[in-house]
Amino acid sequence: MSEICWPDAYLPGMSDNYVSNEVIVAGLSVAEVWPFLVTPSRWPGYYDNASAVRLHHDGAAELGLGMRFRFSTFGFLVEAEVNEFEPPVAGKSAHVAWHGWVKGDATARLDVHHAWLLEDLPGGRVRILTQETQNGVPAKALAATTPNPMLNAHQAWLDGLVRAARAGKV
Repeated sequence: MSEICWPDAYLPGMSDNYVSNEVIVAGLSVAEVWPFLVTPSRWPGYYDNASAVRLHHDGAAELGLGMRFRFSTFGFLVEAEVNEFEPPVAGKSAHVAWHGWVKGDATARLDVHHAWLLEDLPGGRVRILTQETQNGVPAKALAATTPNPMLNAHQAWLDGLVRAARAGKV
């Protein structure tokens, strides 16, 4: 199975907070899931922890390499820039990742790398993996909380993404 490629500053185990969530489901393909992931305006419709989504590129609806956007999550207004974007191609995994940041002083600053990997599997199944690393004081606080709120929220994002893609097939 494919893996996520990490920028050095965000390597899991070396960051202040890290979570990994994955689902493998039958009856969906990467091509059916992808539009729901790379169209941020759809996120609030299936993921309660995303709001105030805005792409900074006039007329754009979907993410692309180098695109900037922002959204609110976990009570933070996150600015982000897509730094990896590999759309679905037969026989290859699809990837999208962004660097996100919350400005502030040393106690409020947050830097994240959020990556997604989608791949078709034999038997009409799709694998959706999302992993995020975070650095900063707020990340340390999240990591010290049990259960980690980011772990639960990302599972809700995955579950909502699957529901939205299934509903989109109808």
